[in-house]
Amino acid sequence: MLDKTEKRPILVIDDEGSMRIALSEALSRSGHLVDCISNGYDALKKVQSTSFKLVITDVKMPKMNGLEILLEIKKVLPQIPVIMITAYGTINNAVEAMKKGAADYILKPFSFEELDAVVKRALANGRNKETPVKDGQKQKEIITRDSRMIKLIDLVKSIALSKSTVLIQGESGTGKELFARYVHQYSERREKKFVAVNCAAIPEDLLESELFGYEKGAFTGAVSRRLGKFELADGSTILLDEVSEMGLKLQAKLLRVLQEFEIDRVGGKEPVPVDIRAVATTNVDLKQAVEEGKFREDLFYRLNVIPLKIPPLRERRDDIPLLVEHFVEKHSLRCKKVAPRVSPEAFTAFKNCEWRGNVRELENVIERTVLLHRDEVLLPEQIIMEEVSEDGKVKGVIHRGTRSMKEMEQDLILRTLEELEGNRTHAAKALGISIRTLRNKLSDYKRQGGMQI
Repeated sequence: MLDKTEKRPILVIDDEGSMRIALSEALSRSGHLVDCISNGYDALKKVQSTSFKLVITDVKMPKMNGLEILLEIKKVLPQIPVIMITAYGTINNAVEAMKKGAADYILKPFSFEELDAVVKRALANGRNKETPVKDGQKQKEIITRDSRMIKLIDLVKSIALSKSTVLIQGESGTGKELFARYVHQYSERREKKFVAVNCAAIPEDLLESELFGYEKGAFTGAVSRRLGKFELADGSTILLDEVSEMGLKLQAKLLRVLQEFEIDRVGGKEPVPVDIRAVATTNVDLKQAVEEGKFREDLFYRLNVIPLKIPPLRERRDDIPLLVEHFVEKHSLRCKKVAPRVSPEAFTAFKNCEWRGNVRELENVIERTVLLHRDEVLLPEQIIMEEVSEDGKVKGVIHRGTRSMKEMEQDLILRTLEELEGNRTHAAKALGISIRTLRNKLSDYKRQGGMQI
């Protein structure tokens, strides 16, 4: 028997009613949540609307056979393991299915013990599939079925071995740094440590020494030589996060690094060669910044050799159910509790939200919801959008009223700022977001509504 924390939703596809009943009873005895479908067409609709962790399908079925079902599932949800059920006469089909991505197959007739072993193995393999781990960290997965995102991932893989600079643009919370790490992980530099610099978080007067390092005695307090991020990234990849926040003076120095592949330490007497691959990210329109004189045009073209534009979450709503299921399981595991099953109505509520903070905002909401949720099924009215008061009562949830998520979010942010007397650092901490995200949202409110913030 499985431990309760290992309970997984499983879809069974078989045209024979007796086999569906037998599989459902056997899998339920092991603690799984089982859903049965009699044909491939209905199964494909079900797979895309419900977050199953495993699919079990018969090979020989009318209209759409098991192999065709496998291929269709892998097109939209390649991460879901699929087990094939086959009779002796069709074992060659099962072997062919394994070549096309099936996780395993079961020969008829089979015992409960055989079924249980194959299912456990497929689920375990599904959980353990990861991008190879490098530089001591687990590579996060880009969870998507969106065709544009898949094309971007394919592009990253195709250009990863080059040394060309990459410019990743997109709204805050879309996963720009995740794509930057993919560039590194698929490159020949993956054995070296990935180095990230948040250009927006470091004061400009310190950013130069942070990037380029300094020599002993270069300024008061420089008691010894210090290597900058570029030297630390020698032979590896450096991420210049929010590069648009860099001042024009430093932009000129950065341009020289990207052209000559050498840096000048602060107080140094001669240039130091560096072998780096630069990836830059920004949440602003750099072309517009160039027109406004806030960003060097020559640096823009030097960075924009390989452009990646990450679409916001509201433009890829089919990804939302996948992300919801992923984050529910992730944060349930962190809380050491059984993950609730997300109801179809809750999935719809999530999909209908605007998510101006994109994937990061979605994860924050789910983390908060999972932490406070106690039932087996998550319903729309239980999705917690706002903060919790000191007495533990929820102050705001998604509901079917007329207020949009954007309005609820804006009210929460402005009320929190008011309660904290305008202290943005404390407000960001209370809201569970970064100071940069808070600053961007306040700028949006001011730009859209003419608000005085």
